[in-house]
Amino acid sequence: MLLYLRLLSESFSFAINALRNNKLRTLLSLLGVTIGIFSIIAVLAAVDSMDKKIKEDLSDMDMNTVYLMRFSFGPSEIPKWKREQFPDVTYDEFEHIKRNVNGIDKISFNLFTRNENIKYESKTVNSIRVKPSTEDFFEIEPIKIDKGRLFNESESNSGSPVIVIGSEVATGLFENSDPIGKKVRLYGQKFTVIGVLKKQGQSTFGDSNDVAVFFPVNFLRRLYGDNNKTLTPAILIKPVKGIDVEEFKAELAQKLRTHRGVKTGEIDNFFMNVLSGFTDFIDNIIGQMNMIGWIISAFSLLVGGFGIANIMFVSVKERTNLIGIQKALGAKNKFILFQFLFEAVILSLIGGMVGMFLVWIIALILSSALDFEFVLSAANMLLGSGLAAFIGLISGIIPAISASKLDPVEAIRSGM
Repeated sequence: MLLYLRLLSESFSFAINALRNNKLRTLLSLLGVTIGIFSIIAVLAAVDSMDKKIKEDLSDMDMNTVYLMRFSFGPSEIPKWKREQFPDVTYDEFEHIKRNVNGIDKISFNLFTRNENIKYESKTVNSIRVKPSTEDFFEIEPIKIDKGRLFNESESNSGSPVIVIGSEVATGLFENSDPIGKKVRLYGQKFTVIGVLKKQGQSTFGDSNDVAVFFPVNFLRRLYGDNNKTLTPAILIKPVKGIDVEEFKAELAQKLRTHRGVKTGEIDNFFMNVLSGFTDFIDNIIGQMNMIGWIISAFSLLVGGFGIANIMFVSVKERTNLIGIQKALGAKNKFILFQFLFEAVILSLIGGMVGMFLVWIIALILSSALDFEFVLSAANMLLGSGLAAFIGLISGIIPAISASKLDPVEAIRSGM
């Protein structure tokens, strides 16, 4: 054990001397390892951070929630021209499903529409997200209220002009005053503010409720009707817990097909998007991003490996005389082999540490500049260190073997 500790100590000294005595050559040779480790750890950290943020944003959502609409969340085998002929879901279908499909916990009718401007007296907040829905939407997508309340079933059914606003909308319109009971103007109509949401922060999908407003969907239906092309309807359905989701979807599809008069053998003219399927799609994209990161980094690591090998071959040549003396004094081939292997690993680790340090600095800068937590996990740091050590081991093996096989007499003579 003491022998290996001595080996490590000597190898570390030789590695530091290589850095000190041949700064430019050594730094240029280590640059490949630094860039390679930086690339792979930066990609892995970015992807892990994105994955963590997505899962946090979806953590309050039921993964079995069905989004029934004419569009698909992901790729579809149905040709685009055929999908474009699908009819929108309707409020009548929403009521039919609510009455006739078993296993529904909560169901909501929503309209997706373009951003709008909202006004209060002389103040305006531009490009707010408008989310008209029925009252059950607040049970499907958990909404945390800060002041006031959410609208109820009676207000939803009648399409009352009441509105719940996000925290940034409240700040922009009312600053420090209490918004509850105040009248705001949207779509040229007056709404009474009945609630303000808790601050959420930026969402992964750019859909933060801080810049959103919620009001009864029937208000907008009464204003624009059901055939307005700027509005995209969707029916959100949360099944009861423990239900067989596939059986639930099959019943849902059959009831809607029957209601629409879709014949046997014809394809569904609607999509049932499930959040769990969406997360699988995201996981697939994240896996592909990781693979691309590994491929890009492999080239840098290959160059870095050649750089380490070059340093070690030069080091063997410069220390040929010293190797001969060590062998003459009884050093075994294994001792010489491990000495150079450890040196190669240490040099590679130094390059890797610099790469990870750069990732850490950039992560701190991005986390403070953006509303996004860039995470450099311990697992990724261990991976980077292990990868750097592996590159050093592979790159140093041939120079170390050549050093261990030197003839002591010839080695001493070559240094005279």
